[in-house]
Amino acid sequence: MSKPLLEVKDLKIYFPIKKGIRQKVASHVKAVDGVSFTINEGETLGLVGESGCGKSTTGRGVAQLLKTTEGKVLFQGESLQELSVKEMRSRRKDMQLVFQDPYASLNPRLTVEQILAEPLKAHGVERNKRRKLMEDIMEVCGLNKNYLHRYAHEFSGGQRQRIGIARALILKPKLIIADEPVAALDVSIQAQILNLLKDLQEGFGLTYLFISHDLSVVQHLCNRVAVMYLGRIVEIGEADKIFEKRLHPYTESLIDAIPISNPRKRKERIILQGDVPSPVDPPKGCAFVGRCPKVMAHCHTERPELMEHSDGHHVACHLYSLENKSVEVSSCSESSGNV
Repeated sequence: MSKPLLEVKDLKIYFPIKKGIRQKVASHVKAVDGVSFTINEGETLGLVGESGCGKSTTGRGVAQLLKTTEGKVLFQGESLQELSVKEMRSRRKDMQLVFQDPYASLNPRLTVEQILAEPLKAHGVERNKRRKLMEDIMEVCGLNKNYLHRYAHEFSGGQRQRIGIARALILKPKLIIADEPVAALDVSIQAQILNLLKDLQEGFGLTYLFISHDLSVVQHLCNRVAVMYLGRIVEIGEADKIFEKRLHPYTESLIDAIPISNPRKRKERIILQGDVPSPVDPPKGCAFVGRCPKVMAHCHTERPELMEHSDGHHVACHLYSLENKSVEVSSCSESSGNV
């Protein structure tokens, strides 16, 4: 059985809102509000949800690029929040990021050689070894080693993303946090990058936290899926189970929005009503209460906890917490009748 590489426990990331001349903190944007998950070695966890739900903030919090308000991030059993700046910098070689926009994530003033050399210099790799490492990783990522002297603007979007992936891989990390790595690319190029990520995972034994809003991409690549809404995980489980038997009404609507390949075939769409609540003042109960087609009275007052519904499949919804309670009550009454 694989060991947990990354454990995130009740992670919270709040951003202060300051007002007045003295810039006093008036309230907070609760971007991530109590997120917990585990990723085992060699596994890919897909983190999905609408824009603004806190996916990217979670990824940056895991990498300690953003200061966390509460909770723990354990990498190979070690708490990253307790490390000094120097210790965290040395730890970063084991966890790298691939960013969404390949046009913005590469410095236009640097050649590919300089871009790839930066992480090697930062982590003290000897100069005489750098060239060989750069040529090898270019070949692995499907790029010609003669491209090393070119600048980023000379490449297509797909080639730029391959350079971004090469930069992330050159230090041979254990964990890759991929933040919407194919969102800015054409569909045909997306397929190439996704296949490359799969091949690299098998070849290097990589572990991925794959952040995306495209569920068709997540279904193709991920072993498990976590669905986020307004800074909280509302459902998490194996990818096959999530897509075959989605439990949360929000997950249902997301999967229902996946386009079908047959243009003549039509299906009933679940159209969500209302707007996403503000993360500054989230609802007291369920965060999805204002848009849920199956809302109940106590959804307005009680926050549902993430509970296990079946083997490894967790959901935060009162529809299933009530179901569990009724099972408990009935089993208790049966046992009391037997006494």
